[in-house]
Amino acid sequence: MAIERELHSDLPVPPGEYLAEVLEELGMSKAELARRMGRPATKISAIFKGEKAITPETAMQLEKVVGVPANIWLGLESEYRLALARQAEEEQIAEEIKLLTPFRYSELAEQGVVRKLTSRREKVRELQRFFGVASLSSVSSDGALRYQPAFRVGKAGTAVVKPHAVASWLRMGEVFAEAIDCEAFHVDRLEDALGDIREMTLQRPKDFQSALRELLAACGVALVIVPHFSGTKAHGATFWLSDDKAVLMLTIRGRWADIFWFSLFHELGHVLLHRGRRETIIENGVFTDEQQAREDEADAFARDVLIPPSDYRRFVAASDFYPQAVEKFAREIGVDADILVGRLQHDGHLRPEWGNKLRTKYDWAK
Repeated sequence: MAIERELHSDLPVPPGEYLAEVLEELGMSKAELARRMGRPATKISAIFKGEKAITPETAMQLEKVVGVPANIWLGLESEYRLALARQAEEEQIAEEIKLLTPFRYSELAEQGVVRKLTSRREKVRELQRFFGVASLSSVSSDGALRYQPAFRVGKAGTAVVKPHAVASWLRMGEVFAEAIDCEAFHVDRLEDALGDIREMTLQRPKDFQSALRELLAACGVALVIVPHFSGTKAHGATFWLSDDKAVLMLTIRGRWADIFWFSLFHELGHVLLHRGRRETIIENGVFTDEQQAREDEADAFARDVLIPPSDYRRFVAASDFYPQAVEKFAREIGVDADILVGRLQHDGHLRPEWGNKLRTKYDWAK
């Protein structure tokens, strides 16, 4: 007997249905089939229902008893299991559609790291590809170590930090960083570069942006400047792609130059002071006591590199905070005046509304 059949369907059709057709053509009962195969009738019944898979051994027995080649049975079984898996995947995708907004799909698409699509199901698949996971639930699992800090955040000030948004923001930075060619991380080279980086505070973004990225890349640090994502409340982050490549993410939230430079040196402080920990640090104001201690260290690093402590104490002691004095002192120490204004406002020597004419906002080249 020759039976030819090709089955390709998205509907899960158990091989037992085809086996029932073959038995009917042969005039053989299920009980007779079980007897000839030397199998309990209950085991054969499970095959008919699709509850038990056809193994290579079973396929060879069926070949001998009913004359249909073993590879046909194995092919049908494979098609059935694949159809079941596709069905389960479609159910999973339908469930994960609700995560498109929390993961900020539209903002990711705007940055070009995911495709602009209309189908919500295709968006879920694209988001899975973006994170490199089979299910979006894996992003917040113990195995997704890069994004685990995002799922521990709570409130930053009076605003609630959204962990899915932070995870997307971090992954976007990771994608951009992977495309940046860097030398192997070298701590001495980075420390030597701090002075050159500090001098860039006197330049505009269009003049220093590329040079800053190249200088840090030569030290083994991938600088990624990205937009702020709603719900992240993040000014920056640091993490390591490998032992030889650090990533320094900065957002352009707020656009104030002094905040940008303080954030940059704060993150460099993490890279230099805490490089042995190889952890992901997100600057969103939600820290444990241990993390807060490291934040304080990074703050002190940024503060003292930008404005030498002895010089700052001398300037504050003179109690002259008029614009002319601020500009003169900033020139003396070689930083832009807005950095000094930001420091004076932070320390309470100037009210938040004072001195802002000396502060600048950056417009960033894409």
